[in-house]
Amino acid sequence: MCDLHGCGTQTDLPLIQLNSKQRRLFLQGLACLPLATVLSYPELAKAAAAKTEDVSISLEMDTKVNASLALPTAEKAPAVILIHEWWGLNDQIKAVAAELANMGYIALAVDLYAGKVAKTPEEAKAFMGDLDPEIAKETMVGWVDYLRKHERSTGKVATLGWCFGGGWSLNTSMATPVDATIIYYGNVAKTANDLKALNGPVLGQFGKLDKNINQAMVTGFEQEMEKAGKKERLTVHWYEADHAFANPTGARYDEANAKLAWERTTEFLKKNLAS
Repeated sequence: MCDLHGCGTQTDLPLIQLNSKQRRLFLQGLACLPLATVLSYPELAKAAAAKTEDVSISLEMDTKVNASLALPTAEKAPAVILIHEWWGLNDQIKAVAAELANMGYIALAVDLYAGKVAKTPEEAKAFMGDLDPEIAKETMVGWVDYLRKHERSTGKVATLGWCFGGGWSLNTSMATPVDATIIYYGNVAKTANDLKALNGPVLGQFGKLDKNINQAMVTGFEQEMEKAGKKERLTVHWYEADHAFANPTGARYDEANAKLAWERTTEFLKKNLAS
C-alpha cells in the first residue's frame, strides 16, 4: 500500500540472473555490473555501499547529522545529493551513490532518520512520522552547503530522491539554490508561491498507475510551476508503471521503465552539472 510519502513492502522478487563467477568477481572488485543487478542482491549492494565513507556535519545547537560520501577519481567534480526512500539510508541508496561516483560525481547519500533503517512498512511509516520537517530542511541545506564548499567540488550541486526522498529533493531545492532537481514519484503538491524559490531545472519521473502521486497532483504541480514563471524549467516523464517502479527490491519494480528513467536521470545530470 502506498501513500503520499511511502510505499509498500520490500519483497523477494525473482532475482536478475547472475552467475556465481560474476558475483565473486564483483565482490572482489574485479568486475562491474549493471546498477539494477547490484541493487537486487543484498550482498552486492552491501559491497558497493562499502565504497562510501561516513561523514557528518553539525547543525545549530550542535546537532550532528550523518551521510555517506562517495568520491570520483577526478580531482574536481560536480556533486549529487541523494535522499532515501521512506525505508531510510540503506545499502541500496549507498550503492547508487557509489555508482554515481563511478560516473564522475561527488555523491552524498544523506540520512534523515538518524541511523534508523526500517524493515517493515509499519516501521517506515513511524520513522517518517517522527521526522521534524524543520530539522530535515536545515539538514538538507547544510549538506548542500557542504558539497558546494567541498575541496573536490566544482560548486555545482543536484538533488536526487525517490518517493519520500523525491519530495525532499524538491523541498531542498526550494530551501536553498541548487543546479538541478530530480524527483522520482515524490510528493509535488506545492503552490506557486512555494516554487518561486526554485533556481535550476527540474526533472520529474512518475508512474501512470500510481494512485497517490497521480496525474491530478502532477498536473497541479505543472500548473503551479507555470504560475511561478518556472514552466520552461520543468520536464516531466510518465511511465506505464506504478509507484516505486525504479526500486529493484520492491514489488512494483519495472525493469524497462527503470532503465529508461535512469538514462534520463544521468543525461539530465550531465547536461546541467557540466562545468
